[in-house]
Amino acid sequence: MITAAILKALQVYGIAIVISALVAVLIKVLVGMTSRFEKSRAPEVPTGTVCPVGLGVPDEDVAALSAAIFVAIGPHRILHIAPTHHGWAAGARATQHTHTPGPAGRGPR
Repeated sequence: MITAAILKALQVYGIAIVISALVAVLIKVLVGMTSRFEKSRAPEVPTGTVCPVGLGVPDEDVAALSAAIFVAIGPHRILHIAPTHHGWAAGARATQHTHTPGPAGRGPR
């Protein structure tokens, strides 16, 4: 009785090993095929005009930003680089840091 259970366990392990090996070979073949398809396509290099650089922005920064954006999201054009105005941020910060006493969690009244 014990030998029958051992034989059945060995059969189950054998089937699992064969199925795992077949799946590993299938994955290896699919990876090889997709890598060949990727190599066969020539990468597209975007061409276009250079964006005008605002005052105070070094050319090296524009080049670094353009390269980072191209690597991250693909070929897009940067239309404008300029310092932003943070008036809304200063107003929000002032609202958060009011020192008027009031009920906890409610803010000023």
